[in-house]
Amino acid sequence: MFARTVRIEAINTAGEARLCPLRQIDNFAMRNFTNDAVFDDTLPLADGVMEIGNRVPLPLLTERMEDWFRRKNYLHEAERLRITETTAKE
Repeated sequence: MFARTVRIEAINTAGEARLCPLRQIDNFAMRNFTNDAVFDDTLPLADGVMEIGNRVPLPLLTERMEDWFRRKNYLHEAERLRITETTAKE
């Protein structure tokens, strides 16, 4: 089910990236109210790391997670999220 690993970073206006804390990623995975079952295929692992299923589209995950992070004040208005698929070694 969790065939892909993604890296989740917050990008500030200077282009600097920081890994999103596990507690924030876990909060999205456990408490998001998108009413979209596709996000059931997410498993937070560590700061900036989540495993996802093949049916989870990265653009939609980014959009929904960014919205959730803003509502929870995890992400400032000027920041954005960057979610990239990684190899298992990263």
